Amino acid sequence: MQGLFDPAARLVNLSLSTPSLSDNKSIDTRIRAAVQELLGERPVLPYRALSGLTSRIYRQTRFGVVLVDGQCGLEVADIGPADRMRSPFGLAVDLGSTSVVFYLVEMATGNVISTTSRPNPQRVHGEDILERIVFSRGSRGLETLKGELSGLFNEVTAEITNEAGLSPEDIFFISVAGNTTMTHFFLGLDPGHICVEPYLPLANSFDLIMAKELGIRSHPGARVYCFPNVSSYFGGDLLAGILATGIHMREEISMLVDVGTNAEVVLGNRDWMVACAGAAGPALEGGILSCGMMAAPGAIERVGIDMPGLTPRYQTIGAVPPIGMCGSGIIDLIAALFKAGLVDRTGKFVLDRDAGRMRQIDGEWAYVLVKEEETGHGRPVYISQSDIKNLIRSKAAMYTILNVVIQSVGIDFDDIGSFYVAGAFGNYIDPQNAVTIGMLPDVPVERFKGVGNTAGMGAIEVLRNRRARLDVEDIRDHVTYLEMNVRADFMNQLTASLFLPHTDIARFPSVKAFLEHSRA
Repeated sequence: MQGLFDPAARLVNLSLSTPSLSDNKSIDTRIRAAVQELLGERPVLPYRALSGLTSRIYRQTRFGVVLVDGQCGLEVADIGPADRMRSPFGLAVDLGSTSVVFYLVEMATGNVISTTSRPNPQRVHGEDILERIVFSRGSRGLETLKGELSGLFNEVTAEITNEAGLSPEDIFFISVAGNTTMTHFFLGLDPGHICVEPYLPLANSFDLIMAKELGIRSHPGARVYCFPNVSSYFGGDLLAGILATGIHMREEISMLVDVGTNAEVVLGNRDWMVACAGAAGPALEGGILSCGMMAAPGAIERVGIDMPGLTPRYQTIGAVPPIGMCGSGIIDLIAALFKAGLVDRTGKFVLDRDAGRMRQIDGEWAYVLVKEEETGHGRPVYISQSDIKNLIRSKAAMYTILNVVIQSVGIDFDDIGSFYVAGAFGNYIDPQNAVTIGMLPDVPVERFKGVGNTAGMGAIEVLRNRRARLDVEDIRDHVTYLEMNVRADFMNQLTASLFLPHTDIARFPSVKAFLEHSRA
């Protein structure tokens, strides 16, 4: 969603009258009055900006003034002769636990001029964010985690501004969308109680912060906005996703599903919203599979098995020899194996169905998708029996979370007009294959809309529109969060989902019809 363009930082050019004995108002008075006349808002002129003025500009009549949206409205961040001032830039950041995505935004137009993704440097302390919380409790652990992020910010900012012919001092506003724990790490706040009852963050709301306070190199007057949290497991990244998709503005009931390390779900419309989160994503991201990998050149992203010969086909990112499988390819593969009768409804291999590709690897049975002579590293790309078990657990958790949410408000999946699928593979997942394995509900496929990185999109919107920060606060106040671990029926529903596609196949009529036709 891109709304009104009213950027969080802007350059205005002011033409002032020449000072005289009959008009001897101070420079600050003239500047404040000129900005108010131009924008209808009297700005704050802090000491830092005021102290940069000298007597040499007393008779200047043309000024360039950079204004940022501060805690109390517009604030002068920089001022000087009009011909020496450059337009400001902003930085929007999706602060993920696995990767961090940076967007350099030209504030004069709202255009994204550069996008860069980097691995989160904190991963050396644990892929699981709970491991990082444990690390933070050690000697200087929290300081280390905070420093790794500020170091990454400074490294990337220097690189992308240099490529654009700019400098870090041209960045005047930074917006950051991350989950609750990552936001605490970024700000150096103790996350110790996020993962223990009663699951309390140290803070859920954050006033604007000077970038220099966080050790981030930018303009001295630059501000940092961190999206607020709703709870320990409902962070600013999901609020950014709601803002980006605009589900809070529509009469239609929509569902936002953000698939990452966790599965995060929002259901509702302009009148109400409920949300929940739970562990579901690691296997779906490919992080814990024998041949799983992040989306990168050589990752298999599409898979099919042609009948009747059971011949597999695949597509890799970059059209290079395969070296592993990413999330979308993994979902495709398990769906293809199931439809081809190579695994049964419990996920167990049917070994005699294609004996040529069934092989024991490291002591367990596996299906070899790509033989070693065809890969980019000389090793087979395969899926093992334990991989399938992990995948079924992940997809079961995903579906159960969705089902619990709709049950909490007494509606059915058919009542939902749009399903927005975000996250690492929101734009790449094949919804029909996700339905086939029982990860997503069986509704008309056109209702599924891949929306990609909504956390980054929401962070960009905050740069483009000052009003967006108020919208985020309003969204947060209208969301009801559901704790999965206090739902008595959650485990029963999860157990029922540990089949392909589900114990109750009537929930998936399109899959039931396919199986009846193919087995006829």
